Amino acid sequence: MNSSTSRVFLLVHGSWHGAWCWRRVRPFLHSAGFESHAVTLTGVGERRHLLSAQINLQTHVQDVLGVIDAEELTRIVLVGHSYGGMVITGVMGALQRQGRAGLVEQLVYLDAHTPRNGESWYDLMVPELADQRVQQGMTTGGGVFLPPPDANVFGLDGADRDWVNRRQTPQPFGVFQSKVTVDDGALHAMPRTYIDCTNPQLALLDVSRARVKADPSWRYHAMDIGHDPMVNAPEALAQLLIGAARG
Repeated sequence: MNSSTSRVFLLVHGSWHGAWCWRRVRPFLHSAGFESHAVTLTGVGERRHLLSAQINLQTHVQDVLGVIDAEELTRIVLVGHSYGGMVITGVMGALQRQGRAGLVEQLVYLDAHTPRNGESWYDLMVPELADQRVQQGMTTGGGVFLPPPDANVFGLDGADRDWVNRRQTPQPFGVFQSKVTVDDGALHAMPRTYIDCTNPQLALLDVSRARVKADPSWRYHAMDIGHDPMVNAPEALAQLLIGAARG
């Protein structure tokens, strides 16, 4: 596989997760002839030892840019799950400012937040839920982290729930109110796909979900599955990702 001639998936996980969460999806991408790379963001997963109050959204944007540069990636399909939607939007903003936005050919938001310029994760949640999250981060997490929820909130049960619960790690709290910087017009002109996980549907994503449904420029797909389809529906998810890459 050659990133200069075929599209390459760059997979960005959501809160409390790590590159490990894509383990079941990547073989399906590879068998279809696609190269893929999965990032672990600073402070979580196997990088949990780096957790600190200094981590913010820009830290995670730099994590992804680092993979793009180290692997010399082009023709990228940039995929963000959940909080990862904040990250991939920030990555596009950084690439725009660097004159390198053309490295990314497709954006896929997997049950993810869809920020606009100047918005934070906090801004994209309904106020009562956002304030609950702040309170949780300041009390339980001491202003440093957000503790992981039980994976059953993602619609997982049995061995899948246990697998995710064992691997989840605290999420850096500093990312919660960090704001995205991006050229909204240029972002809007890019091919963008939204994959909406509807069973159960997370209320935390209501703002972004409504935003996508009101904008016909988005390609929209619904999956009758919970928030972590990379865990319990990897083949179906891979087919949607491959469809986005070929679209």
